[in-house]
Formats: sequence, C-alpha cells, structure tokens
Amino acid sequence: MATGKDIALRLMLVADLVNEAEALVSRLRNAGTAVRPLRPESLDEMVEMLAAQPVDMVLADYASSLLPFEQVAKAVIGCGRDVPLLATLDGVSDDILENVQALGAQAVALRDRPQQFLKTVQTEWQALEARRTQRRLEAQMRETQRRCDMLIDSSREPIAYIHEGMHIRANQAYLEMFGFESFEDIEGMSLLDLVASGDVTAFKALLKSLSKGEEAPPRYELTAHDADGNEFPAVMEFTAARYQGEACQQVIFRHQATEVDPELAREVEELRQRDQSTGLLNRPTFLRVLEDAVAETAQQRAQYGLLLLEPDNYQRILQEIGLDSADDLLAAIADCIRQEVGEQLADGSAHAARFSEHSFAVLARGDHARTAALAERIIGAFAARLFEVGGSSSTITASIGGVQIGEKIASVTQVLAKASQCLQSSLSVGGNHSEVFDPSATDRAEEERVQAWVERLHDALANDRFLLHYQPIIHLLGEPRAMYESYLRLESGTGETITPMNFLPIAEEHGLMGQIDRWVIGHAVSVLGARARANKPVTLLVKITQASLQDPDLPAYIGEQLATHGVGGDALLLQLPESKVFINLRATQDFAAAIGKLGCKLVLEQFGAGLDSFQLLSHFTPGFVKIDRSFMEDLSKHQANQNRVRELAEKARELGIQSIAEFVQDAASMSILFSQGIDYVEGNFLAIAGPDMNYEFDA
Repeated sequence: MATGKDIALRLMLVADLVNEAEALVSRLRNAGTAVRPLRPESLDEMVEMLAAQPVDMVLADYASSLLPFEQVAKAVIGCGRDVPLLATLDGVSDDILENVQALGAQAVALRDRPQQFLKTVQTEWQALEARRTQRRLEAQMRETQRRCDMLIDSSREPIAYIHEGMHIRANQAYLEMFGFESFEDIEGMSLLDLVASGDVTAFKALLKSLSKGEEAPPRYELTAHDADGNEFPAVMEFTAARYQGEACQQVIFRHQATEVDPELAREVEELRQRDQSTGLLNRPTFLRVLEDAVAETAQQRAQYGLLLLEPDNYQRILQEIGLDSADDLLAAIADCIRQEVGEQLADGSAHAARFSEHSFAVLARGDHARTAALAERIIGAFAARLFEVGGSSSTITASIGGVQIGEKIASVTQVLAKASQCLQSSLSVGGNHSEVFDPSATDRAEEERVQAWVERLHDALANDRFLLHYQPIIHLLGEPRAMYESYLRLESGTGETITPMNFLPIAEEHGLMGQIDRWVIGHAVSVLGARARANKPVTLLVKITQASLQDPDLPAYIGEQLATHGVGGDALLLQLPESKVFINLRATQDFAAAIGKLGCKLVLEQFGAGLDSFQLLSHFTPGFVKIDRSFMEDLSKHQANQNRVRELAEKARELGIQSIAEFVQDAASMSILFSQGIDYVEGNFLAIAGPDMNYEFDA
C-alpha cells in the first residue's frame, strides 16, 4: 500500500483560516504521514487546482463560509477523478452526517478527536490506493486478454487454447490446418478428436498429467488428422496459460514438414512480421512489441516513448506523383525513418513500423528528453531530404505526435490515443512539427517547484532574506506596556512579501524549521535590543515550531542572543500551538524550564480547541494562553462561543496565566471580551501587521 512516510499524501485543505489548515497538516505529519498540502482560497482556484495538479484527498471544513461545503462537493465530483472528500467538523449529528453523505462525501473527520481524524484519513487513503491498484490490475488483465486475442488472431501459427481437454479458443491458422470453417465447428470439441487413433492412449496420459499440474514436454510429436480424416505428422508445443480467468493450456500445432528446415521457417516468420512495401514491422507485430513495452514500463523496468508520424499534405503529394507511385513514396519515407533511427533499430532499443495506410510508428527506449529529441531529429531529417519518387523530386515535411509511456498511461489504448491526439495537434498547426506528451511532467514540475523553494529558503537563511512584520497586542485595561506579535515573511524580490503558508510546509518536509526558528529568534532579540537602546522597549511574541522543542542547544542559543544584545528574558515570549504541546509534553516542560531560567515565558496558542485543554495546564504552566481564533468568529452572535471564552479566561486567571484573544473583528467583540475577563486583544480591527512598530499604546 502506497501510504506512509515515503509517499506524500497530496492533500487539498478547504478551511477559512490558515492556522486550521496548518494544524491538520501538522497532526498528520506528527502521526508519520508525509503531506504535500494545497489550500485554495476561492472556488475557481480550487477547480483549477483539481484540474492541474494530482490530488489524493480533499479535507473540507463543513462550516466554511469562504468555500461552502456544498460547492466544494460539487467541484470535487465534477472534476471527474477519484478524489475522496472528507468533511472536517468539531462534532457531528445525525442530520449533519446524512447531509454530508448526500453531498457525496466519503467520511467525516472530527478535528477535536485526533485518533478518529487520523484513522479516517488513513482509511480513506488506503481505500483510494486499493482502488487505484485494482484499476491498474484490471487494465493489465484487459491488456493481457487483448494481447492473447490479438496474438491468436494475427499469428500464422496454428494456436488453440485447451481447458480440461476441450477447445475454448482457436485462431484461423488452426482452423485451416484441420479443415474447419469457423471456431463454432470445434468449440467444446475434445483435442483427442484430432489425434490419430494410434496415438490416443499416449496422448490421454499426457493430458492427464497436465491436468495434475505436471510440466508439459517442450515438444510432443504425434499423428493428427483433419476434419476429413486425413492424417499428418505433427508436433505440439504446450504453454500454461489463462483464458478469461480459467487456467488452460496454449497449444501450438505444426506440420512436421514445417520443422524440417528451421532456417526457412525463420525466414517465413520474418517475412510475416514485415510490411512488404516498406520493410518495416507491420501493425500487428508492432502492437505486440508495444504491449511488451507498456507492460515493462508499468513494472518500472524501463522507459519508452512512442512516436506516430504522418507526411504532411499526403493526398496532394499523391496527386502530383500518381497513385502508382504510392508504394515508392511510402518506401522512401520508411527509408528516411530507418536512416535516422538506424543505430537504435540495429541494437534493438527501437522499433519502426508502418502503422496504417500512410502513418508510421517508432517505439524507442529512453526518457522524455530522448523521445522528444528523436522526434525533432526525424522532423529535421525529413525537411533536409530530397525525396525522388515517380520521376520527380521534392521535399516532404512530416508531423509527429508522441507520448512518453508511463505508469499513469497503463494501457496500449491510452498510449495510442494520446499519441494520436498529439499527432493531430501537430498537424493542426500546419505540420513540420512534433509534440510529445509526458504524463510525468506535472510530477516533475512539482518536484522542481519544491526543489526551487528549498534552494530559495537556504538562500534566505544564508543572505538574510527573511523579515518580520509586527502586530500590536493591546491590554484591555489600558496598561501602556508595548507588546507585539512577530510574523515571519519572505522577500519576494519584487517588493512584495510571501506569507509562511507558501513555504513552511516545504521547509518542514526538508528539515529547515529549526534553522528558520533560530533566524526568527535571533532577529527578534536583535530588534528588542535596538528598541531598548532607543528607549522604546517592547515585548515580542515569537512563534516557534516543534523542531525547536527537539533542539537541546536552543536555550543556550537564546541565552547567548539575549546577552549579546543586552535584552532581558522577560521581553521575549515564545509561542507554541496547543496541538504541538500535547504531543511533545515532556519536551515542552524541559524547554519551558530551560528558558524560564533566562526569564523567558511560553505562550500557548490555539488554546481551547482541544478536548483536554484544561488538563494540559495541569502539566505545564505557560505565561500566556492565546484563545483559539475559531471562538472569535461572529463572537457577538454566538452565545456558546462567548461562554467558552469566559470559561477559558476564568481558568487561566485562576492559574495566574494571562489571556490573549486574537482575530478580534469588531467593537462589539471588544466589549464582550472585556466583560469576560480577557487581558489582551489582537486583530486587524485594531491594527494590521506591518514592518514597523508604530502603534501608540499610551494614546
């Protein structure tokens, strides 16, 4: 099953708040699931992402106001792909569950029940991978069946499939050998009925041994007779096979006369596989080669590219040279292809064929770059060559459509369809053009994008391209203490800044969070020192991540930075999400004790979102708690949220912990928070985060 640390879950998160999406991603990663997240901010962006990028699952907030769940469900269903949709909720009722299922969601994942959440996501992902595996196997089975049918129908060898001694399939060569007009004449007939009476007893013994699973002889000689009773010496070859799900024996019957001259038989077989006009492989033979390449690629043993070629303006050329020269034209085109692909044809790494009346096919081993380069070389060879056909000479251009065979294109039908589509696209732009589709291009583009981000983050750390923005935190009782929260940003190079949601998931996947945390802390302490020297002291809240809890040397680094810049530890507040503290409780306790010796305190953010928030405070006492932003949504209209905020604030006050409410939206919320005993407030309603600390706290 392709789930786990080594395979990333390509997860689309639909949530109004970035932190909610980040929390879900962190929960999955902490449970050992690698995640590559996407977060659309509009319905159009979501539809575009679903169409352009591979998505394994959509986690959508059932109560989202930015993207209503019903619209999300329609978009997911409308994308036409197998993408499980899970509704994320804090609690579920029978009505909600019924509605979620009616809209097409596969399951409900409860945010406040981590184990249920993780189990549901893993179960749906595993089910998705099982469905994908089944589709791949079914495609392989269809191709195997198609291959069997094609081999039987196109082969000059007399071939039959025998189940329990009875004929269940036979090709035309087999029927002709025994003098039957159609398969119906022998369907269900015993193979013994075609064996001369003198050999029946021995042949019965052979069939009995085969039915017991014993290995068939590589060659079995006997006397057979046709429908008219005419006997002839024959040789049989047996191969264990399956036909329409049934175990059977594939039998090749030959006249012994054919076996007298093996070189002649080889030459005949070679001629049978070739197109007589061009000398290239014929279509049936090429299709068998193509099937082998598709199967080999599906098992990740090789890379192949398929090219389909047509001469431009073929009908006009025929009118000029005459229909009697059509074979000469095709032979000249084949010769051009053969010369350009000659070395690969000679070593067996490529195959060329006449594919239809005037189209040709080339199958070559190699990656997309080699396939595209080969297409361009063939196009160039046509343009540079002077074709002499029918007593005239002229230049002929060609168009090529190709496809890189890959796991995502798991059948010959799909490969040919995509190559044909690209050929039509090349013809539609006027010809003399090639277009090669690469199904892995999206994945490679994503890998390149991620790698570019990793390099950019390394550069930002090395060359100080990160920066901090600051948002004031205001005391509701008017205390003039200047306090800000710092927000990490990345310079874009165009004057704009990039928010952490765009790069922190990648930084976390590539082990850069510890270095980024150190940059943030070092820069924050430097700013604190500069403010103190300017007689404008402030207190800063600085976000840190789980990586910092696992860095035993970080407290010493913080102490060094405080000493270097002459800053007291009480000016630095280090902020951690409640969800991270829950799963790193021992490390958090040790870290809090270590920085406490420096005078620093911890801030517990997203407080109240979990079921055990109060229990957490019995194990660890932060300096501040920051109420989860979900309780601020339309606070004045939700009595339940007001009650919960009051409960959280009272509990914090009992333990001597100060409380902060973030994302405050309006003046009514300010009044409610004041009455509920909240100490500090923060939000865009009060002041927007920016690069400068210019809020007038004593105004």
